[in-house]
Amino acid sequence: RCNRMYIAHINEKTGKVQSVKEHNENVAELCRQFSIPELQEICGAIGELHDIGKYSSDFQRRINGENIHVDHSTAGAAVMQEHYRMPASMIAGLCIAGHHAGIPDMGIDADSAREDLAATLRTRIAQKLKRCAKDSGENFDAYKDEIILPEVDEKKLAAFISEDCKSIDDMIDILAFVVRYCFSCLVDADSIDTSDFCGTRTDDVLHADFQKCLERVSEHIDAFTCETELQKARRRLQEQAFAKAGQDSEIYLMNMPTGSGKTLCSIKFALQRAILKNKKRIIYVIPYNNIIDQTAAEFEDIFGDDAQILRHQSSFSYEDMEDATEDYRNALKNGTENWDAPLIITTAVQFFESLHSNKRGKLRKIHNIADSILVFDEAHLMPMAYLQPCLEAVSYATKYLNSEALLLTATMPDFETLLRQYTVAGERVLNLIDDTKDFSLFEKCAFGNLGELSEEALLSRASDAASALVVTNSKKAARRLYDLAEGDKYYLSTYLTSIDRKQIIEEIKDKLKVLQEEFPELENVPEVRRIRVFSTSLIEAGVDLDFQTVFREMTGLDSILQSGGRCNREGKREDAVTYAFSFAEEELRSKATNASELAKGMFDKYENIADAGCIREYFERLLGMNHEKISGNTMSSYCKAPEHEHKYTFDSIPFRSYAESFRLIDDKTESIVVPQDETSRRLIESIKYQEHVNSRKLQKYTCSVSKKELEELLKQHVIDDFGRGIWCLTNAEYYNPKTGIRIELTDYFL
Repeated sequence: RCNRMYIAHINEKTGKVQSVKEHNENVAELCRQFSIPELQEICGAIGELHDIGKYSSDFQRRINGENIHVDHSTAGAAVMQEHYRMPASMIAGLCIAGHHAGIPDMGIDADSAREDLAATLRTRIAQKLKRCAKDSGENFDAYKDEIILPEVDEKKLAAFISEDCKSIDDMIDILAFVVRYCFSCLVDADSIDTSDFCGTRTDDVLHADFQKCLERVSEHIDAFTCETELQKARRRLQEQAFAKAGQDSEIYLMNMPTGSGKTLCSIKFALQRAILKNKKRIIYVIPYNNIIDQTAAEFEDIFGDDAQILRHQSSFSYEDMEDATEDYRNALKNGTENWDAPLIITTAVQFFESLHSNKRGKLRKIHNIADSILVFDEAHLMPMAYLQPCLEAVSYATKYLNSEALLLTATMPDFETLLRQYTVAGERVLNLIDDTKDFSLFEKCAFGNLGELSEEALLSRASDAASALVVTNSKKAARRLYDLAEGDKYYLSTYLTSIDRKQIIEEIKDKLKVLQEEFPELENVPEVRRIRVFSTSLIEAGVDLDFQTVFREMTGLDSILQSGGRCNREGKREDAVTYAFSFAEEELRSKATNASELAKGMFDKYENIADAGCIREYFERLLGMNHEKISGNTMSSYCKAPEHEHKYTFDSIPFRSYAESFRLIDDKTESIVVPQDETSRRLIESIKYQEHVNSRKLQKYTCSVSKKELEELLKQHVIDDFGRGIWCLTNAEYYNPKTGIRIELTDYFL
């Protein structure tokens, strides 16, 4: 056996072979390089043993051309279980067993006959050992001749995991994070060494000069006029944050009102900290795709050639970039796979769902959030149902991975208390804005509650304004109002494709600009020139529009204030008002929620709902009454789920089951691809004929419907997925570029 070459990979171009020993050693070394110091031992062991299943004769037959299935991933997990104790055996076993298909559930019964437990780690190890005992073809004992089992200090590893635990729940959640982190180190190392040997990887990477970027953004901020009281207040608030850039913390809070320059202030602060602490990258996390477009464009304009920005979002395709060189495309592709880039802009969904995933593709990049500055824009929008796992992710990245986080928003909950309550002990938090007396200068509109209004009364009020925005809680209500309204009107919702929404928003911007130029006081505007926009909440963040009056259907206080940010945005008028309302018509009225009922109470209690005290009380009460919801989707909560036959312990964590259920956005909608131009029609043809399609290219041509609406469209035979699971509109009559997809046609011709 000693004289035999056990092959891990064959380079298809050159015919050169890589031995299992060489591959394992390379991966182990990369794993150690990627890892934080406290986990280098276990990461090295994982890399050293991850492919020992390839020492079996069955795998050698397979790599030499035989068409047979071989499970080579479970072998290393079995060895870890036999030779190492908890928690090393569990961490390494899960990482090794899942390094292709994803981290499995631990399982309960190591020899269960139940089909739903067949893929658990315990069952896989038991079945693997049985097969090895019966069939020499699967036996991988030859690894013993070439590989020495690495030493792992299990006590030291256990102490690292348990150091900050206040309960068994803390230990479960931290252990789950450590497993995913080690898995990330392994799969990135495995991918890099394999692609290096096979000649499929390039060395192209993205670059950024943080010092030059800081100089550029400082010049940009300093160039703003600072003459009015508002401009001086903006400068004072920003200077408060910059003055604290030299103070060390793990988490920073930046509470700044809308219009105070939060985005520029946050990126300058992030650059200051990155330079001061020699951080590898800045990761800017944004809640919505449409805000990324605006933020990325602003950063690119400021930084120019001094920073190549990696945009990682579902709606952006690098293949559509014009004039991009092949090297640049390769660097973007590499960066998207593992986030090895200095400046990244991504979505909250991408960031948090990746951190809580079990899949190789999503977790590969996670080890690169270490030694980073993490900026979370509109941090209050972390969903209530996943608030604890989101806060835990921020806490673990800063506590264990030597990163720092900046949470910024205009409506700041008491994150310091929330972090203390829902994450590990001892997190250092620093509030960057202590003096809030200037906040009132940024209040550009008053807020009022109109109570119940009929749709007729609402439309009448909207018609009286030179420009009015009406934001509803449902697409149905916005569409109904749009259909009933007269004159110059616009509709915005996810019934429209991204490409049409952008075009409509640009048209609205142009119309509002011309209206302001021709009627500076917005008085005596002819009815034919008045502008009305009917939208869902998608307009509340990242859409730079300025209306004379805004109407917002009753909802949470933060959303009402966000809608108010579209009212008198430039601060040129003194009589601007944002009104909350409820529909009198039952069929249009949305269901009352804790958030909407609390917001009603805030209108009754406070003269100004934008007051910092009002916002603070609103969040305190809302979060206080939702404790079970906030903590209901942690990994530890899944380990105690009542539907399980057995009570899980901390060594039986359901990684796969948890990842499959972790959805930051409650996915009750379905996407439909709409043919709108030659490119979209070509993409649909590719779907139809079972060809490969880049999903990112489809995003701008998709609209969203509910599952019930999808069923209705299926009944009318106007959509088809061609057996690919990607729904496409096949009847162009069902889509209008001004109003989006229709669920049923109203005009019939015989």
